[in-house]
Amino acid sequence: MKPNMARPSQDFSSKRHFHWTKKVGSDHEDDEAPTFKSSEEEKKENTKNYPSAGAIPSPKRKLPAVAVARLRTVLSAFGKSRPGLPLGLGSRVVGTLFGSRRGHVHFSFQKDPNSPPAFLVELATPISGLVREMASGLVRIALECDKEKEEEKKAVRLLEEPMWRTYCNGKKCGFATKKEYGDKEQKILKAVEPISTGAGVLPGINGDENGSGGDGELMYMRAKFERIVGSRDSEAFYMMNPDSHGTPELSIYLLRI
Repeated sequence: MKPNMARPSQDFSSKRHFHWTKKVGSDHEDDEAPTFKSSEEEKKENTKNYPSAGAIPSPKRKLPAVAVARLRTVLSAFGKSRPGLPLGLGSRVVGTLFGSRRGHVHFSFQKDPNSPPAFLVELATPISGLVREMASGLVRIALECDKEKEEEKKAVRLLEEPMWRTYCNGKKCGFATKKEYGDKEQKILKAVEPISTGAGVLPGINGDENGSGGDGELMYMRAKFERIVGSRDSEAFYMMNPDSHGTPELSIYLLRI
């Protein structure tokens, strides 16, 4: 008579999961007895591979508004103190040449049309001569000044130098001197403020309203310039003219040597 084997009351596999492992030998593999784990034990083992809720990194906190404001103030002050960016000028500036028919060339650079000029000089060159030079082709103007001696050295920005030697297309053209932004210069730049690019004549801007007296008609040329800073002792300004096929008609170089 065969022994009477009792069957479990419910399916054994529904409560346990079997994991079969094999032992690797040199010549043959022997099967080991099956090992099993309860569903609760396997659940605990599986959860070991996942980080707990406390281990998940929390999102970064935003800086307080006060700290952000202070950081912006420091960065702004640092940017203004850099020698490569004097007076807050950026990579695009507004340049204006002006002068009476019988007078000298004045030149200014502004951050934007309604801001005071960061650079304003008067050249010894007559404006009529500069107009003829520009009509013949490209014009390169170089302004040079000397570095101060070590014992007399001061923190003078390049655009604030008072005296310059002037060269136009390689020819020496006397000196250029820094001009103060007075009422007359303010009146002229205010008159050409609506003009973004162009050249022309403003009648009577230097005299009375009827055009009589003073220096007569004022000739001007106004354009946007690309500004490139080489160092604290060198800068270049290239006139941006869409009709010149990428070649600037006028370039101005500032050098401290």
